[in-house]
Amino acid sequence: MVQARRRTWSKASIPSIKCTLVVGCFRIPNLRIGIQAGGTGSSTAAMRGACFGMNQRWTARWKVMLGLALVVGLSCAGGTALGWAASAGAFSGWPRQAQTTSASPTATVAADDAQSTDLEAQIEAVYQRLGPSVVNITSRSLNYDFFLNPVPREGTGSGFFYDRAGHIVTNFHVVQGAEELQVALADGRNVPARLVGADPSNDLAVIKVDLPPESVPVAPVGDSTALRVGQFVVAIGNPFGLERTLTVGVVSSLGRVIESPNQRFIGEAIQTDAPINPGNSGGPLLNLAGEVVGVNSAILSPSGTSAGIGFAIPARTVERVAPALIEDGRYPHPTLGVSSLALTPQRIAVLKRAGMEIPVEYGLLLIEVTPGGPAERAGLRGTQQEMRHENLIVPVGGDIITAINDQAIETERDLIVYLETRTEVGQTVEVTIVRDGQEQILPVTLGELPQRDSQ
Repeated sequence: MVQARRRTWSKASIPSIKCTLVVGCFRIPNLRIGIQAGGTGSSTAAMRGACFGMNQRWTARWKVMLGLALVVGLSCAGGTALGWAASAGAFSGWPRQAQTTSASPTATVAADDAQSTDLEAQIEAVYQRLGPSVVNITSRSLNYDFFLNPVPREGTGSGFFYDRAGHIVTNFHVVQGAEELQVALADGRNVPARLVGADPSNDLAVIKVDLPPESVPVAPVGDSTALRVGQFVVAIGNPFGLERTLTVGVVSSLGRVIESPNQRFIGEAIQTDAPINPGNSGGPLLNLAGEVVGVNSAILSPSGTSAGIGFAIPARTVERVAPALIEDGRYPHPTLGVSSLALTPQRIAVLKRAGMEIPVEYGLLLIEVTPGGPAERAGLRGTQQEMRHENLIVPVGGDIITAINDQAIETERDLIVYLETRTEVGQTVEVTIVRDGQEQILPVTLGELPQRDSQ
């Protein structure tokens, strides 16, 4: 620490003081030098003791460095702000960075702000236009306890106006078992609703309210096949009864398969990290163009609340199912009319030991074909006999389905998802089978799944 001396400072020395404070200390190899510019009457001994910590005899090297320090000091005195450059490494031995034409930090921040503002504006516009289309659905029913005492049951969910006739699309599980339905509109009114149709296999339902067509704000249904992973999406619903709550996220994945309320499978589900909680079910998942691309249906969470993994039924499924529910109250599901067993390496090994020839590594072994059903009419065969192998009863002799329309089929889930998403009742498909070790292709005209199997 330099001891202060009683002295009078001249105006010419003021820049030197500023330079000393700005330049501070910089680092050279093996020596820490404190720059002290100006300062009338500063002695060499004082400089040695305070800043340099050197021997009394200076080498030529240190004189050169002191000269550089004095140049910096003079530049500061002349109004050049080199202190920042020194502290940033201009004299630290690092290469000096060349100036570039890249945008300044201020410009970058401004650009980010502009993009953020644009995104916010889009989200706000979606909410302003589509918020009134979203409704809060309350379902009421009576259950009975062990002693047959009536216990009122009430649940809430979401939905959106599908057309100006007052039809509202929601989830099947929102209205399942309901004896009374009430719909809360965006303007605060509560109106009664009735169930028009339901499809448990796709977890979709349509209810209806009686309103003047001109007062119904319809949410347009978009093209879910145009979605891309990473695309921004908006969910509007009524989580925990909080009406018309908006959450934002992205499309996390596409083509997910989730279980339906009747233990079948829903294909092509949209995965999103937009927060979805109890009460969001049945509400729309929207793109930034304000189009419904999905119906929020399920979450994957250990706590029962949003964990960043939610699933929506794609708009493509809504467009296929909703019109049928409005017209007929049900949706016809295509079927082959078979019972099958998925082949695994372990099952294949057992069947081979039982004497069955299996030249494939995957497929569905037909256990039974429905009498008079599509598969039987097309000539497909179920198992012909059963054999005992060790402690197992093994069905053998049935056809093995390996593909439909050249789409590989490995499990029962594959079969259900393909039929539900790619076919319809009355359509003829090409079924690839293996019979007695030989591959064959048989045309099969799909029938309708019995209602008891789709409930």
